Amino acid sequence: MISKTLFLAAALLAMPAAAKERADHYEAMTYNIRLDVASDGDNGWPHRRTALTALVAYRAPDLVGMQEVLQHQKQAVEADLPAYQFVGVARDDGKDKGEYSMLGFRRDRFTLAGSGTFWLSPTPEVPSKGWDAALPRIATWARLHDRTANRTLLVVNTHFDHIGEVARQESARQIRRWIDAERKPGESAILMGDFNSPATSNPYAAIVEPGNGALRDSRTISRTPHYGPLGTFTGFDIARMDASPIDHIFVSNDVTVLRHATLTDQTGGKLPSDHYPVVADLCIGKGC
Repeated sequence: MISKTLFLAAALLAMPAAAKERADHYEAMTYNIRLDVASDGDNGWPHRRTALTALVAYRAPDLVGMQEVLQHQKQAVEADLPAYQFVGVARDDGKDKGEYSMLGFRRDRFTLAGSGTFWLSPTPEVPSKGWDAALPRIATWARLHDRTANRTLLVVNTHFDHIGEVARQESARQIRRWIDAERKPGESAILMGDFNSPATSNPYAAIVEPGNGALRDSRTISRTPHYGPLGTFTGFDIARMDASPIDHIFVSNDVTVLRHATLTDQTGGKLPSDHYPVVADLCIGKGC
């Protein structure tokens, strides 16, 4: 009886520390899911949907940013992942036309305190193309209250243009300024997405270079060395090995990065998307 009592007491003493550790930890995922186009053939969305959403459900990230999401894909993802609430609008009309860069978060952990979408252009409040961009580009943001840890996060998900070099550079500057202006005291910031910019590029440098609003690349500051290939775009070619990622997760200075990985899951030799998902295990707080 005495031994059982001591065991229970020890377990009870350990519980707050374990709970605190969980409260301080977050997994963030960015995933370009590839829009649904008939020309993809066997790699088309109907053949990939189940594997893609099953991967996300298995990882169960606290935060997930998705790019290239069409309206019917958004509905499919929401149906397959009921544990998540998603926010965002489509880029062509600010409603449901064109691609979403939607942002998801776990319903059992977060309360939505605010959200919105702005365009990467000189006229961010209205649907528009910026600079030399080939297409309208957007950033979707959410201010999330973490009920577990009683803290607030500012999370942004984006997709930079694939053609316009000036547009990518200006988009990086615009988002950095926006986060610096909107981030509240004591609020941690996470920026993720498909930046179409390798780590050697000027847009990447514009995000991480020292100064007001500077963010850090979670891959380069991870306590555990990065796991998986560096390249994140495959074009559905499993053998492709790019030298640098174009999908990134950036964090503010108060965020500790514990682990970082590029996930290469496949089913029957088929990839769920033409990009690999990128995940980062983050820690916020004194216990990190």
